[in-house]
Amino acid sequence: MDRFSKPMPQASSHTLQVALTSELFAGLDRESVNVILVAAQTKRFAAKRTIVTQGERVTHLFLLIKGRVSYYKGTKTGHELVLRLLVPGDVFGLGALLRNPPLSLGSAKAISNVELAVWRHASIRKLTDRYPQLHENAFRMLIDYLKAYAERHAGLLTKTAEQRLADKLLDLGYRSGREHPKGVEVEVTNEQLGSLADVSLFTASRLLSGWERKGAVLKERGKVVIRSPEALVVD
Repeated sequence: MDRFSKPMPQASSHTLQVALTSELFAGLDRESVNVILVAAQTKRFAAKRTIVTQGERVTHLFLLIKGRVSYYKGTKTGHELVLRLLVPGDVFGLGALLRNPPLSLGSAKAISNVELAVWRHASIRKLTDRYPQLHENAFRMLIDYLKAYAERHAGLLTKTAEQRLADKLLDLGYRSGREHPKGVEVEVTNEQLGSLADVSLFTASRLLSGWERKGAVLKERGKVVIRSPEALVVD
């Protein structure tokens, strides 16, 4: 290295590690991902703070580094229909990759204290010109989201409330579960889980209580421990 040249700025090791697990950066080498991350700002939000508001123009792309975020659609009656619970490595605000960003389809709210890598619209647009793989990855992610919502809609017509709730709990366990002495721990409230499964809070609570009596799960405050995944598979 030339003694007058400056070393390349580096993202933190944790941020880089999380980014490398994200679908948005699939197919990009470590150095390229670092360049993209260095162009981002780091922002932190306290629990219950709103990060993105439904109906506002999408002006930033967000990568969740630490914590958990609820991405939901507000209804006219004031309910929050949870579309997805986001964990580190998840991305929202993909509309910022477009030349003319659309209005946000939903709102994003911090469930816990969170840390995010955030790119302004102009910044991420320049990066997509330099790294076209970002556009391809974003398009693939949108197809996956569409597939998930199509399956969710089909589930309303073809599955029972118990089957839908079990599916969502097992999916959360796979995506974000942590080891627990008695199984796999999932951070989710009855209300959030019920919203994801399109069942009422009463139904979600009733089914979880039934599973707990059978020993399939263990309920803790704001958490569910999956003790016996096979017991949740409903024919």
